[in-house]
Amino acid sequence: MTNQNEHEQDHPHQVPAAFKIQLPTPSTPIHSATVSAPTNIACIKYWGKASSHYNTPINDSLSLTLDQADLRAVTTASCCKCFTEDKLWLNGKEVQMNASTLKRFRACVDGIRALASDKVDDITHQIVVTRSEWETMPVHIASYNNFPTAAGLASSAAGYAALVASLVALYDAREEYPGQFSAIARQGSGSACRSLYGGFVAWRAGGEREDWSDSIAEPVVDEMHWEEIRAVILVVSNKEKETSSTKGMETSVTTSRLLEYRAKHVVPQRMKEIEKAIQEKDFESFGKVTMMDSNQFHATCLDTYPPIFYMNDVSKSVVTMVHVYNEWAEEIRAAYTFDAGPNAVLYTLEKYQVELLALVLRYYPEVGEGYVNNSELRKEAMEFALEAGLVEAVEKRCRVRDIGDVKMVYCTKGGPGPQTLGDQCSLFEFV
Repeated sequence: MTNQNEHEQDHPHQVPAAFKIQLPTPSTPIHSATVSAPTNIACIKYWGKASSHYNTPINDSLSLTLDQADLRAVTTASCCKCFTEDKLWLNGKEVQMNASTLKRFRACVDGIRALASDKVDDITHQIVVTRSEWETMPVHIASYNNFPTAAGLASSAAGYAALVASLVALYDAREEYPGQFSAIARQGSGSACRSLYGGFVAWRAGGEREDWSDSIAEPVVDEMHWEEIRAVILVVSNKEKETSSTKGMETSVTTSRLLEYRAKHVVPQRMKEIEKAIQEKDFESFGKVTMMDSNQFHATCLDTYPPIFYMNDVSKSVVTMVHVYNEWAEEIRAAYTFDAGPNAVLYTLEKYQVELLALVLRYYPEVGEGYVNNSELRKEAMEFALEAGLVEAVEKRCRVRDIGDVKMVYCTKGGPGPQTLGDQCSLFEFV
């Protein structure tokens, strides 16, 4: 994890007052840590569990961790002897955990607490809390996302990564083997393991070990390797999806023969191709593999019985627009990918970001102020003159969409893994 002071100017983490949790002032010392964590968007998709108990995948996957200045979860983990039970708040509201949520929560809390160290005072160097004492203190967790939850933008990845990272900081936990924290995070949410690292990250499926401890995330390259990569995210829906990822995966594994073939024969080769493209900064190859894998992932959803429809008509129109754009340019300048939802993530390079955003704004009209999260980029895009040939090519195949078809546009880039924040960012206020 990175300390916040290294990124203070780039990543302001003001906590909205609505998400602050007020609690009575404790009678005994309280121990606390606040962390922010990023979301990630997969280029090679994870779909289907090999083990529901260990929450492990049937195939490897790979993603880009996004900049926390734009998309992030912030989580505070606190413990105190005066707390009577473990509690969780999400976006300002206490969560009454069902069996599934409780299992995931406990896997993360118990997994990290088992790796705790003695807490030593920075000034006196005296032990303040022994490793065994952590077990006697219930934990209170508060978390919020600054982007839509359960809408297909990997909010659970950011949330569980922030949970694990905050517990690591709270307990000063130490890994017993490389990647162990990511193995714990994936028990909360599979893709959360990838959000523990910055840049491009691979999740190795594992399975050689009986306890699946080899199902871990590994950095491919950090966020500084390919700094030119950009992402333009079109929020087509900010509502919770009709079919959850967990339910969708269960049905796909049971009924889709295409999914089985994909995991065994297609993904291994694609992982090699995309990792090579990333190392060589080859956007043409990277973009092609990313789009093909997104298409195949959604094909497995259609091959599921009954079929699952995550993409809608607006999503499909984005696909058409991107292909027309690339055909006009005679190169791949943008690459779409869709997770389990209708929202489009368009990867591009910095030199084409304004042109791509100008294209998006022309065919997906603004719904009001704040439609684009970056006002400076929006201004550049609004002033950018699209070439007549591109406009003509798009208008032959696409139509201008209705206002509201896209709810918001995020412009972002690759970024680092979790960051430890200062006490001033705590989500708890004691009164």
